[in-house]
Amino acid sequence: MIDVFLQTFMLRAMLAGILVGFMSSYFGVFIVQRRMSFMGSGLAHAAFGGVALGILLNTEPLWIAIPFTILASIGITLLRDKTKLGSDTSIGILFAISVALGIIFLSLKRSYTADAFAYLFGSILSVQTSDLYVTLILSVITMLSFFGFWSRWAYTSFDRELAGTDRIKVTRDDYILNTLLAITIVVSVKLVGIILVAAFLVIPAASARLVAGTFFRMTIISIILGVISSIIGLIASYIFDLPSGATIILVQAAIFFISILIRRITIRESL
Repeated sequence: MIDVFLQTFMLRAMLAGILVGFMSSYFGVFIVQRRMSFMGSGLAHAAFGGVALGILLNTEPLWIAIPFTILASIGITLLRDKTKLGSDTSIGILFAISVALGIIFLSLKRSYTADAFAYLFGSILSVQTSDLYVTLILSVITMLSFFGFWSRWAYTSFDRELAGTDRIKVTRDDYILNTLLAITIVVSVKLVGIILVAAFLVIPAASARLVAGTFFRMTIISIILGVISSIIGLIASYIFDLPSGATIILVQAAIFFISILIRRITIRESL
């Protein structure tokens, strides 16, 4: 059992799981607090369009999907801010356009490719060293954002109008947050797949919200749950020969239901 984690591909997979678990859970708290769960799903499907374009161009899908998804996130924010459309409508429009483009790109690819399947359902064991470099750089940026932007993003998450009157550049911060979220989603797609990446963003943060008393504690607990669930899910997927992405999500779901029980017990004891 221990020997398998000494193999290079498993070490890469474990490191990727830890880094992506950290980033997704960190940004997930803002998605949950701002009631933007659909944003994660929308950007994940926008990533599908970028992945499909990368496959069509016979290049690394990750390098195409990142700018493609960033443009989608900027488009969503622009539609929300410059029109009377709500966030869910803006996300739905870009969601549909990206998926439609992805389908067209794949239809133009005459030869069969397994890359599309891997990105749809996740393939953490196929993570390459180049993927780890990108993930590591993004993890460092994420940690820096904690010191530079966390308090501002948290303020805006609870009271957007008051944050604006307090001279916080809310719109600019939204673009920065959504851009980092877009990149995180593209990187996470390699781990859990396009179909499940939204759950990977939301479930640890939702679990943390049930048991945390403050937003800061929610952030820390969410990160811990995201990292732990990635490790346990990866180990379980190897032991039981199951898809890694789906197994990680099921581990997170189990933690979520445990969090509900803990909250109920805490409430009863306080009465």
